[in-house]
Amino acid sequence: MEYVPSLKKKYKEEIISSLKEKFNYSSVMQVPRLKKIVINQGIGQATADKKLIDIGLKEMEAISGQKAVERYSTKDISNFKLRKKTPIGVKVTLRRDKMYEFLERLIVVSLPRIRDFKGVNNKLDGRGNYTLGITEQIIFPEIDIDKINKIMGLEITFVTSAATDEEGYALMKEFGIPFKNTKSN
Repeated sequence: MEYVPSLKKKYKEEIISSLKEKFNYSSVMQVPRLKKIVINQGIGQATADKKLIDIGLKEMEAISGQKAVERYSTKDISNFKLRKKTPIGVKVTLRRDKMYEFLERLIVVSLPRIRDFKGVNNKLDGRGNYTLGITEQIIFPEIDIDKINKIMGLEITFVTSAATDEEGYALMKEFGIPFKNTKSN
């Protein structure tokens, strides 16, 4: 038997029918789905210390289970001592099974490790996508706290096929993302 991530199974068996009923879709193809998860980490201090990019790449690969890529600056900004094509961040794009596995680890293991956690903000981008900002990369169990020399934050963007924020919010809620109780649109 082939391995299927539990959230992918949950999406096919429960979430599709639940959202189809809630929004009165006529076809299963109208139901919003998670397209990809993009994990991005801006490392502004990398202009002074090039080793931070290598550390960021290793951490991102440990968190995602996939090879990370460097992000480069697009222009010169003298105030920030920034030259064009200088590495200033790392990112990973997760799709298919790895995306569902990461989402499950995030919800079940990592988010509950945040100090004084009361849920994540529920502001979507207007097109059904959601970006979650994390202030410390040490909430992920894959990161060894003893080997950290600098605590850095990262952004996790959930790209959905939802047309509206309401549909995207419903999809994220069904997956089990612990939003704060108040809903603001």
